[in-house]
Amino acid sequence: MYDVVVIGSGAAGVMAAWRSAELGARTAILTSAEFGGMTAHDGPVPVRTLAHAARLMRDAQQLSAYGISVSEPRLDYPRLLRRVREVAAQVADVSSRRGDLDRMGVTTVEHAGEARFVDAHAVAVADGSRFESATFVLCVGGTPRSLPVPGGELAMTHSAAWAIAQPPESMIVIGGGATGTQVASVFNAFGTKVEVIQVHGRILPGDDEDLSAAVSDGFRQRGITVRESVDSVDGLEQAHDSLRVNLTIDGATSTSTADVVLAAIGWAANVEALGLPAIGVELDERGFVGVDDYQRTSVPHVFAAGDVTGGVQLVPEANQAGYVAATNAVEGRVARRPGQHGPLGSFTDPEFASVGLTEPQARAERDVVVVSIGFDQTARSIIDGHAEGFCKLIVDRESRQVVGCHVVGERAVDIAQVAYVAMQGGVDVVHLAQMPLSFPTYAGMIPRVAHNAAKALGIDVALGPR
Repeated sequence: MYDVVVIGSGAAGVMAAWRSAELGARTAILTSAEFGGMTAHDGPVPVRTLAHAARLMRDAQQLSAYGISVSEPRLDYPRLLRRVREVAAQVADVSSRRGDLDRMGVTTVEHAGEARFVDAHAVAVADGSRFESATFVLCVGGTPRSLPVPGGELAMTHSAAWAIAQPPESMIVIGGGATGTQVASVFNAFGTKVEVIQVHGRILPGDDEDLSAAVSDGFRQRGITVRESVDSVDGLEQAHDSLRVNLTIDGATSTSTADVVLAAIGWAANVEALGLPAIGVELDERGFVGVDDYQRTSVPHVFAAGDVTGGVQLVPEANQAGYVAATNAVEGRVARRPGQHGPLGSFTDPEFASVGLTEPQARAERDVVVVSIGFDQTARSIIDGHAEGFCKLIVDRESRQVVGCHVVGERAVDIAQVAYVAMQGGVDVVHLAQMPLSFPTYAGMIPRVAHNAAKALGIDVALGPR
């Protein structure tokens, strides 16, 4: 009998197992396949490795401008995929906490297959093994949603896309969120002719409008076809050696054809095999496991964390949720999940990142000043030959606090994190403007745009706060 059984070994699951063991609980962690979950094998680590290769291909085009002569780079895709696997294994070795869990006495069961509740305090895995526990933490993650149209089964998921033998000549990506734009950006760099189709509105629909427009423009400049505000995707069908997508655009039928069609239309909770209805765990209206602020489900001894709960699907947030869930599973309701999430971004080209309120959200709630600075006005981006993009700060006029930061351009995620630290630390825009960050760096863009924000507020930054 265990005190805590964690199901799933992604970021949330590993943190939950580590935390419960740290608190002295007898702990087991069950994973259906390899240890590490999507983060290590199908998420940020492999995707960022592919994106790095795409950046190297891009940057090689600059060499002649800096007086360096080399032959034209050629992509060996099978070799790249081997490198992706190597990197994923190396990262898993140093950052997965597997060694920590072993030293802490956690029972780790890999390749267990799908776990299923056989009663309120026991789960069984594929080989019939049974694990009984006082509490459970569900960290089984999500699965890509299927395209709900005739022929939708012909579309692959991003997971399948990373595993293809060679980049296709052409690809249609249906869905312009973070996953779709990342797939589109990577394969475009690898020479694939890419088209992105976004139904009802713009790509990156949850992000700041200026950011979304800049990424869309950047994609078009790189040869990606971007179709926004499409009425509907009506179906897929085989067309000789390619696939045809049937669309409705402005009320009229249209078609688009490519070698590969990829659906990136969101995620569903990976709960079907768990047998949750039998023990009374309720799902929310979107089909995710419902949890309260303590990560507790509708069943008091069952907790959940990570993508399975449908929240912000990022590693830092999954880590926090796993920590909170395990703490409460062992000690009772003593920890609440944080109310704020960190920067959201993607390693596309151009890169983008956001934190805090978008401009429309901020203007609806408070009196703000909004200032931007272009990458073509900052030294490091000019030096590196990456002068495309902007950094926008949104500042509350009364408190002088930064309430939003949105960046498109090189190192956008790193830049947004500097703004996030200032936001979390309560640093007002005047003190932010006075910070002597290193020169020339991308991060140094933040004090400069903060200086412009202070001027917009009528503050003489040289005199400091008054």
